[in-house]
Amino acid sequence: MPIVTGTDTAKTRRDLTVGGKTVSYYSIQAATDAGLGDFSRLPAALKVVLENMLRFEDDGRTVSTDDIKAFAEWAANAGNYPREIAYRPARVLMQDFTGVPAVVDLAAMRDGIVALGGDAQKINPLNPVDLVIDHSVMVDEFGNPRAFQRNVDLEYARNMERYQFLKWGQGAFNNFRVVPPGTGICHQVNLEYLAQTVWTDTDQTGAEVAYPDTLVGTDSHTTMVNGLAVLGWGVGGIEAEAAMLGQPISMLIPEVVGFKITGALREGVTATDLVLKVVKMLRDHKVVSKFVEFYGQGLDNMPLADRATIANMAPEYGATCGFFPIDDETLRYLRQTGRDEDRIALVEAYAKANGMWRDASYEPVYTSTLALDLGDVVPAISGPKRPQDHVALDAAAQTFKAYIEGLKPAPSVPADQKFFMTEEGGSPAPSKSEIPGEVHHGSSVITGAPVEGHDFTLRDGSVVIAAITSCTNTSNPYVLMAAGLVAKKANELGLTRKPWVKTSLAPGSQVVAEYLEAAGLQSELDALGFNLVGFGCTTCIGNSGPLEPEISQSINDHDLVAVSVLSGNRNFEGRISPDVRANYLASPPLVVAYAIAGDMNIDITREPIGTSKDGQPVYLKDIWPSSREVAELVERIVTREMFQAKYADVFKGDERWQAVETTDSETYDWPAASTYIQNPPYFQGMPREAGVISDIKDARVLAILGDMITTDHISPAGSFKPTTPAGQYLTERQVAPADFNSYGSRRGNHEVMMRGTFANIRIKNEMLEGVEGGYSKGPDGHETSIYDAAMAWKDMGVPLVVVGGVEYGAGSSRDWAAKGTNLLGVKAVIAESFERIHRSNLVGMGVIPFEFTNGDTRKTLGLTGDEVISIDGLAGDFKPLSLVPATIRFADGSEKTVQLKARVDTEVEIEYLQNGGVLHYVLRNLARA
Repeated sequence: MPIVTGTDTAKTRRDLTVGGKTVSYYSIQAATDAGLGDFSRLPAALKVVLENMLRFEDDGRTVSTDDIKAFAEWAANAGNYPREIAYRPARVLMQDFTGVPAVVDLAAMRDGIVALGGDAQKINPLNPVDLVIDHSVMVDEFGNPRAFQRNVDLEYARNMERYQFLKWGQGAFNNFRVVPPGTGICHQVNLEYLAQTVWTDTDQTGAEVAYPDTLVGTDSHTTMVNGLAVLGWGVGGIEAEAAMLGQPISMLIPEVVGFKITGALREGVTATDLVLKVVKMLRDHKVVSKFVEFYGQGLDNMPLADRATIANMAPEYGATCGFFPIDDETLRYLRQTGRDEDRIALVEAYAKANGMWRDASYEPVYTSTLALDLGDVVPAISGPKRPQDHVALDAAAQTFKAYIEGLKPAPSVPADQKFFMTEEGGSPAPSKSEIPGEVHHGSSVITGAPVEGHDFTLRDGSVVIAAITSCTNTSNPYVLMAAGLVAKKANELGLTRKPWVKTSLAPGSQVVAEYLEAAGLQSELDALGFNLVGFGCTTCIGNSGPLEPEISQSINDHDLVAVSVLSGNRNFEGRISPDVRANYLASPPLVVAYAIAGDMNIDITREPIGTSKDGQPVYLKDIWPSSREVAELVERIVTREMFQAKYADVFKGDERWQAVETTDSETYDWPAASTYIQNPPYFQGMPREAGVISDIKDARVLAILGDMITTDHISPAGSFKPTTPAGQYLTERQVAPADFNSYGSRRGNHEVMMRGTFANIRIKNEMLEGVEGGYSKGPDGHETSIYDAAMAWKDMGVPLVVVGGVEYGAGSSRDWAAKGTNLLGVKAVIAESFERIHRSNLVGMGVIPFEFTNGDTRKTLGLTGDEVISIDGLAGDFKPLSLVPATIRFADGSEKTVQLKARVDTEVEIEYLQNGGVLHYVLRNLARA
């Protein structure tokens, strides 16, 4: 797709000369000079969107002059002028969990367009697409030198079918590149290498045009790159596919919340502590579907790595993105990470020429504002089950104990289950016990030499997972170096991790391993069990791997509340490990500290976390490095040359990737026996013309769900058991439970994923009292799995609805949460409010989201799941955001009519629903072209 559809004589086009080279750009000041409005006080984030409108104004289809003038009206109306616009991001970023189903859909669309008499080559990304394979490594092996190699071997063994398919896609589709496994996490690779802040390309006239780097991604943490002033956010795979295929993203000009930063962080406070505070503040401020822009003199004291940490967690505070404007720190980071000097000069010149540069006078108009003095931030963690559950570190133990008391009103008795484990840890092989009543573990050290062990007892609060993981923090050398220094000081005092703690280090890029090694800190981390386990997303997406069988059994037999502490961004229920009920987000150095303490009941700010080799108590302050110590190490060790060396052959991969064999064909030859990749049913038998939106008649309720139901609840990513519908499906196909892998890795197979929809082990369907997990009532009124209930209703031709509370669909940009809902036969979701991405995904899959109005909720209406619901007003002249009547017939025969607000926000979304979904809409248009 050309970057501009107008001509080089467009009225807002200007030239910019940098280093003796002249490029064109679309000037916001020129738009003002042309009488289109005053845009001078727009936030930089909105100026990026405005530039997009200027660049596509002359295409005659999607952008009008009134769209551009609307941005001046936005500024004049104190940041509130929600006009619908058509936005075109420059590129698309994917990872393999969300990317595999996207490529599956593209392959299926090629089959579909051929069936409609069209050309398969019309199904090609028109925007550049990068897919980074980062979600498939699991922490099976840990705590020893062989962990990395063993986990990589297992990754390839489990995922070869998926990797063959992705390699086929790389050859079959234009504008599609794959970053091989073992390189890093997509957001960190994007931040450190792919992103350019200002992009250049040639238009149809052959002229070179500069424009802001923008993107959408199929992972919610695509927002991380906003720390580098690259405007991007997560969308579902279906919306990303439409963007790849040239479909503009329909959106309202967003509200922008200004977050003013002043001051500087105090000694001992980390970027993680800061972001957890920001998440709490912005969740309370309610920023769902809004942009957040950070400004203020405090940014002068904030390294770009800290900004990226804050931008990364925009989904956790609910915003579309958290944007940092271009300034001197942006240029410093681009230089440090090896970007070309000509590019850096262009970024500075472009930002200053187009009003996107942050200096001391930067003070735009915002919809609303809030402020934070960095000096007010204190060490903290967040948990036990939501990122916004901010807890000051000195209150962590007390808060956890209160949480336990809430779960277990009766006094909690520690499990009387003793273990004998080696100091080495790391997937030890079980050996027979010779002492009655105790469970022994043998050594897993490579040499096999016996090592001395000891007994221990688990209790509520035992930390069984401590993971330095996730792009959120492993992209930040300050907190990684701090973790290494904590480990070094701990080793010097003779401290060790507790033997029941599963420890792991999974950096977001190979550069991290390089600078930890260069600083002499990797060996210090190794000594505490934080050996490298892989480069990619692990614990924070549920790829934590299994706990030792005896530990898992003790936790479950004694109903213990085991704890994980991780440096990630997500700690939702059931996400990290099926054996862990309390999950805490923390900085990497705190992860190390909790591995040593081994217990959330310990107040690590006041109580000893261990005993030194001299028998003296050791406190957290004794092993905590100073801010200066960390900063000096980062400045000395982390170099431009490291980034250039590690990213020199980023698309080449190692010998394993190069050896992956695949077919060379225009359409995919779907392997019938594959349990990973199957041709989805969406486009099979699809008529050439669109249909109409119909009223929903006599629908039954599949599930009644509570508040803050996340996409993890709807479509879990982690492991599953043989007794689940998904497990039964695989067992019937002779797949052993050890080879089930995870829901996330099976997203290319709709049969597995629809069986896994609403199957989170912690989800609670209020139709069933006291039941946890993916269960519902079937047509006979008896309890059964949600999948089996849905199929039974579907066989009877009965439509289904799901009912929810506030913030329905929070969390990941998981398209399968919408796809699975659709395939179960759900026609509508009725909730009190929706999170942005999931609402869009539901529409994109032909499922209509509705919101209760007039104070109605599932509770005020007394819904039990035995009701019959009909929704009228959808046929005929159905408009965006319509109020429509829903008639509820209760089990006793009484009826009540309520008003629902259809969260179909734009006219384009109406067209999507008429077509059965966004991809059907795109496919029909391409077939007609």
